[in-house]
Amino acid sequence: MAMFSNPKFRWIVECGWKGLCPRCGKGKMFDGWLKLADKCDSCGLDYSFANADDGPAFFALCITAFPLTFVAVWVQVAYDPPWWVHMLTSVPILGVGCLATLRPFKGWLVASQYVNKAIEAGTEGLWAKLNAREGEK
Repeated sequence: MAMFSNPKFRWIVECGWKGLCPRCGKGKMFDGWLKLADKCDSCGLDYSFANADDGPAFFALCITAFPLTFVAVWVQVAYDPPWWVHMLTSVPILGVGCLATLRPFKGWLVASQYVNKAIEAGTEGLWAKLNAREGEK
């Protein structure tokens, strides 16, 4: 597929999913499980530009929780287990599955924002004014 042969896409996936700095690929992006570091400990990239918001949760629910929910429904329809079987199997699998994918999805979104120089739509003029003021100091 052409998407996987794109070096920009491969860089975003590699850095984002491994939690590495999207500029240098060496420093840590995270300072904890989901908390972004203030800056890269290798190249000094300031992560204040990053704004993943609810994106990681959205992707974790769509990509992880929906398929796992269908598996739980299939088990219910096929085997009709008692409710406590789902409490011991389905609920923990859904919880662990969603929590385990939050960090890679957040890293992927932050790396995508940096590599693509993403800013909020309609704020180009405001960012230009703010950057001009910072240059005057």
